[in-house]
Amino acid sequence: MEGNERHPLHYRLLMAVDIQGYSKRDTSEQLLAQRQLSGALDRAARGAGLDRARWGKQVGGDGELATLPDGTDPAPVAGDFVIGLAGALRETNRAALEAGARFRLRVRLSLHHGTLTAGPFGPAGDAPIVVQRLLDAGPLRRLLAGDPGRDLAYVVSDSLFDDVVRTGFCALRPEAFQAVKVTAKGTVFRGHILTDRAALAPAGGPGGESGGPGGSGAPGGDRPAGDARVFDFPALAVR
Repeated sequence: MEGNERHPLHYRLLMAVDIQGYSKRDTSEQLLAQRQLSGALDRAARGAGLDRARWGKQVGGDGELATLPDGTDPAPVAGDFVIGLAGALRETNRAALEAGARFRLRVRLSLHHGTLTAGPFGPAGDAPIVVQRLLDAGPLRRLLAGDPGRDLAYVVSDSLFDDVVRTGFCALRPEAFQAVKVTAKGTVFRGHILTDRAALAPAGGPGGESGGPGGSGAPGGDRPAGDARVFDFPALAVR
């Protein structure tokens, strides 16, 4: 009981983000990607009325795990922020193309709300585990790798989808998502992936984050074999 009193549980909204193909970049390109991601997250947050300076951040070289402040309205985060991030990535990658960069910035993003407690190496509890497992899920990785025109692959947890996206208060329609199930270390995690790329397009603009079909106008897209428009999301064991 003494340990519980010193480390109370909190119910918070968590966000995890990761840069695609980070290890393929040299050191200067990795530093550029970090700065680009930080700037894109800042712009998206401001556009949704959020202050990233108030977020608790556990950062890594290729991304971060953020705990948003108590009382944060999850609907703008799950919708407006994500749409804003897609727009910020479009702008970033348009500038990268003009500058002749080898890579464009492509990221995976996951959201969940749940319980956690503060620890010496970052937040501990079920919520940080869920948001990280969804971020690393095979279906989300395949969505980004299999669609060269997509700069943002986005997943929300099952509970956040039911509590927030389905309400109609979120700027992204529930029909734009597809349910997925992944298994990691013997535990099943359920989420919903945004598969409708047009949902992130600017109003009246082209139907994709990169400003054109297949993303052919942007640098550094990884294009594996297969039809980029076909997405198969079976249950997957994630190591």
